[in-house]
Amino acid sequence: MAELIKIYEENPNPREIKKVIEVLKRGGLIIYPTDTVYGLGCDITNKEALERVAKIRGVKLEKANFSFICKDLSNLSDYVKQIDTTTFKILKRALPGPYTFILPGSKSLPSVFKKKKTVGIRVPNNNIALEIVDKLGNPIISTSIHDEDEVLEYTTDPELIHEKWDKLVDLVIDGGYGDNVASTVIDLSESEPVIVREGKGDLNIF
Repeated sequence: MAELIKIYEENPNPREIKKVIEVLKRGGLIIYPTDTVYGLGCDITNKEALERVAKIRGVKLEKANFSFICKDLSNLSDYVKQIDTTTFKILKRALPGPYTFILPGSKSLPSVFKKKKTVGIRVPNNNIALEIVDKLGNPIISTSIHDEDEVLEYTTDPELIHEKWDKLVDLVIDGGYGDNVASTVIDLSESEPVIVREGKGDLNIF
């Protein structure tokens, strides 16, 4: 049974954030708010938790395209190969914000992602998500709970999200009513940017 806790985005309660961190550190799965849709996530360093997320998504872990939720760009080199100045300026303009950037993966990726040539990086403009990764000390992986064919409220209303995911995850964070528009996904791993999916973020960052 998943616990449902309320955290206010304007001023996340440290006690509640600590509870989230404890769940993540013991390999738990959480559903949490971002600046777009609610996300399903876990500690990036916990293989068993990653396997659980992959199973829910119906994919093999080594083939899963999860995003890394990061606090900022300070530890980007831990997960991404060295990028040029133009690419870095795009990231600085857009983040924090509703974007997922696909970048070339570095050799220091966690072992389960070693074979991946690219990685999706997210720095959402949401204090709850940023506080979680800050206090955890490393990124969490993220995959959207958004489903085009589903009743909207089951992906935007925290209480209905909890009702649906109660037996699949360990904690659901009520961070307010969610968005039904996912992030804009931009591939910056090649010489020219490629728009993979248009979402909430606009394209005036180029």
